[in-house]
Amino acid sequence: MKKAHLKAALKEKILLLEHQQKQELIVLKNQFHDTYESLKPINFLKNTFHEVTSSPDIKNNILNNAIGIATGFLTKKVLVGDSHNPIKRIFGTVLEFLIANVVTKKFGQVNHSNDTN
Repeated sequence: MKKAHLKAALKEKILLLEHQQKQELIVLKNQFHDTYESLKPINFLKNTFHEVTSSPDIKNNILNNAIGIATGFLTKKVLVGDSHNPIKRIFGTVLEFLIANVVTKKFGQVNHSNDTN
């Protein structure tokens, strides 16, 4: 009698484990499919682009850099113009990078202090 009860309990446990194994296999296959889809180059690019565009920090950094670069470029155009003098052009390029860096850093500090308020 005790043996029959143990056999029945063992069969029930085996059936439960087989059911659990089937469920876990389904989950594993679904996870594999999702991973495979996310690693396709087009989907990878879409996901990366979405993350970049939805991050406020990255948006602010891009905006700060664009403002800095534009300011540096305009400063170079105003001070150097269309000069063909190589020394003046080198000086203008150096000045462009310096101003772009300063403006980017200062504008980033202003935005960062506004975010904390």
